[in-house]
Amino acid sequence: MNISGVMQIVIFAIVLTALVKPLGGFMARIYQGERTWLTPVLGPVERGIYRLCGIDANAESTWKRYALAVLLFNFIGFLAVYVIQLAQGVLPLNPQGFAGVEAKSAFNTAVSFASNTNWQGYGGESTMSYFTQMLALNVQNFVSAASGMAVLVALIRGFARRQAQQIGNFTVDMTRSTLYVLLPLSLILALVLVSQGVVQNFSAYQTVDLVEPVTIQTPVQDASGRPILDAAGNAATQAQQITQQTIPMGPAASQVAIKQLGTNGGGFFNVNSAHPLENPTPLTNFLEVLAILLIPAALCYTFGRMVKDTRQGWAVYAAMMIIFLPLTFGVFNAEQAGNPRFETLGVDQVSSVAHSGGNMEGKEVRFGIANSALWASATTAASNGSVNSMHDSYTPLGGLVPMWLMQLGEVVFGGTGSGLYGMLMFAIVAVFIAGLMVGRTPEYLGKKIEAYEVKMASIVLLVPCVVVLVGTAIASAIPAGTGSVANPGAHGFSEILYAFSSAGNNNGSAFGGLSANTPFYNIALGVAMWISRFWLMIPVLAIAGSLAAKRNVAITAGTLPTHTPLFIAMLIGVVLMIGALTFLPSLALGPIVEHLQMIGKG
Repeated sequence: MNISGVMQIVIFAIVLTALVKPLGGFMARIYQGERTWLTPVLGPVERGIYRLCGIDANAESTWKRYALAVLLFNFIGFLAVYVIQLAQGVLPLNPQGFAGVEAKSAFNTAVSFASNTNWQGYGGESTMSYFTQMLALNVQNFVSAASGMAVLVALIRGFARRQAQQIGNFTVDMTRSTLYVLLPLSLILALVLVSQGVVQNFSAYQTVDLVEPVTIQTPVQDASGRPILDAAGNAATQAQQITQQTIPMGPAASQVAIKQLGTNGGGFFNVNSAHPLENPTPLTNFLEVLAILLIPAALCYTFGRMVKDTRQGWAVYAAMMIIFLPLTFGVFNAEQAGNPRFETLGVDQVSSVAHSGGNMEGKEVRFGIANSALWASATTAASNGSVNSMHDSYTPLGGLVPMWLMQLGEVVFGGTGSGLYGMLMFAIVAVFIAGLMVGRTPEYLGKKIEAYEVKMASIVLLVPCVVVLVGTAIASAIPAGTGSVANPGAHGFSEILYAFSSAGNNNGSAFGGLSANTPFYNIALGVAMWISRFWLMIPVLAIAGSLAAKRNVAITAGTLPTHTPLFIAMLIGVVLMIGALTFLPSLALGPIVEHLQMIGKG
């Protein structure tokens, strides 16, 4: 690792940490109904929304009614996205005349955006009209993120309240998340992105002349479209000169801003944030990767403020950062080291470049290895899924870290709201284990943690693991799954494992090399995304309701402090242990064995 790259990652961590308290405190005031500097402007808008929808902002729900509201709202969102895609060909704002999306692909995309996964089995600039991008996908970027934030706030109220039956109002929580947090931040970021060259228009695609025409070899086909073979039996080719390029346009900046801030990750263009019209400069790269972790990190402080002990929020944030930074440096080190197999070429120049410049395959030169490694770690630590480099081209260990960050349950920052409530499930398990060790009923934030909470937390932690491993096993065993793999052996298995790790943890990033826009993968990954989002929200809300109904217990000499370095270490240990025990065998079949093959041990 070089000092320049190390400093870039360190500066990122410092800036992120500096923003946690101001933004986290602001969100705590929002969710507690306190006045903020935005209240004079947005307060009338908020109240107008409630009047228009017939919502009583003071009415609260039990956890069951809250869960029902979450499920119904997101199911309606899923249907809206699905129908808009099918009808795209007859809807406005479609200058390229794209037809309606194929039904199975539309199903996959609708589930993907409604579940905050934003997995994309399609090319954005060649499939989706501006109308679909804005009204279907971009709206879900806001409301799916706000749904996760609302569920988190309901859980925090469960810890903070005493002997209460209600945990809040989903509509109010979601509206405030969108209106006061996501919209203002997205507007600011979108304006900065536009100033740096990210496109934001409704123009038709532009065809321009190339400054330097290029010549490519294209296959020769007969009248029926079949390839013509040469005398050696190989496909015949002919030279073709390319003199023009089509440049996609569209309202990209507004979608890029919320895709990062809402940990959505769905790219306006096919190559996502590696595209120069989504991420053109080092400044946009820094701001976009910062936006990925900004709200999940700040919510840790929000949690501390709302339970009236900010040390608890900082403890959770510390656990996340202590896991995140070493793994980020691990990716950086693996990519900077490059591929030792270049030494076998016997060419001094190639060997020198390989070891001085590292592995630059699949990376943008304008970002380099450090910023690519940072983005790969941040996007998979959060349930974001956007990419500025191609993970399929990483070294085996460099690709293992992003995969394992997802497999940890998307709790190392994680999604907006979902990451923190996932980490709090690990905290419940951690205090339960601590209670077993000392023979005492476990307590967390003044509430006794009993069998019901532990069972619900176990469901939250284990369901994604089952989804990932079962899905990978099925796809690896049937032709419909293996037929989409572009690479044989360990790397091909890694592509399948990565896809289900991404879908089963609501991440959305793709390893590459896997043709996922097929009937099998569209359905299988769609089901995985739906289960891993909404099947987890219900037990989280059940825990919120159970905790809210309990009275606080007095702190005694036997109470385990949950803001100390000891508890932080325990929490980190539980997260890493569950992740290692669950996924080490599958990782051994993929990136680990591929690494051994690369260094000549396999």
